[in-house]
Amino acid sequence: MVVHPGAGNDTGTLVHALLASCKDLSGIAGKLRPGIVHRLDKDTSGLMVVAKTDMAHHCLVDMFKKRIIEKRYLAVVQGRFQDSLTIIDLPIGRDPRKRTNMHVDHRRGRPAVTSFRVVEHLGPYQLLEALLHTGRTHQIRVHLSHMGHPILGDKKYGGPTHLRAPSGREIAIKRQMLHSYLLQFHHPVTGERIYLEAPLPEDMEDILRFLRCHYDDQ
Repeated sequence: MVVHPGAGNDTGTLVHALLASCKDLSGIAGKLRPGIVHRLDKDTSGLMVVAKTDMAHHCLVDMFKKRIIEKRYLAVVQGRFQDSLTIIDLPIGRDPRKRTNMHVDHRRGRPAVTSFRVVEHLGPYQLLEALLHTGRTHQIRVHLSHMGHPILGDKKYGGPTHLRAPSGREIAIKRQMLHSYLLQFHHPVTGERIYLEAPLPEDMEDILRFLRCHYDDQ
């Protein structure tokens, strides 16, 4: 689901769904983005936080800027990192050859840091946990693609859209296998610690079951 209205997406966005159930959202981000503090890429599943009041919006934006909101993702990737923990510190900027894409740009890019932890080995693939230390557009996808480990299903950044097991069985991948599974922050009004987890969606579980069934080095 696209987060907010834009070119080619006039209906069916998260904003439309929010307004259908909650008429009062923060208006700081403008008419097209009420309540929207941060975004997920289209076809990335998982958790988002939305502001209902202007005060909450200001506080949450400040938390994101200060990097005190913890965001963790799970990704299924091609290839294998050798180390159990890898920190990628590579600047990201817009790709001049294709303006809808981002790429690693050492000259003009903005600082971008992501930590990757290996959760599970799946033959020639891995399940990774990603921790964002910065919030650049497509950050996880760009860093992984640049390192030669694109996310399964991520056509924009070179990820495969089909898997073929040694047995010959195949499975299609219809979106990037990237899921925002954890958010942790303090409530902007009460100060209460908020800890949220979202279970993996069924399509991602299907891919993991396929890989576990055909590769035994879990």
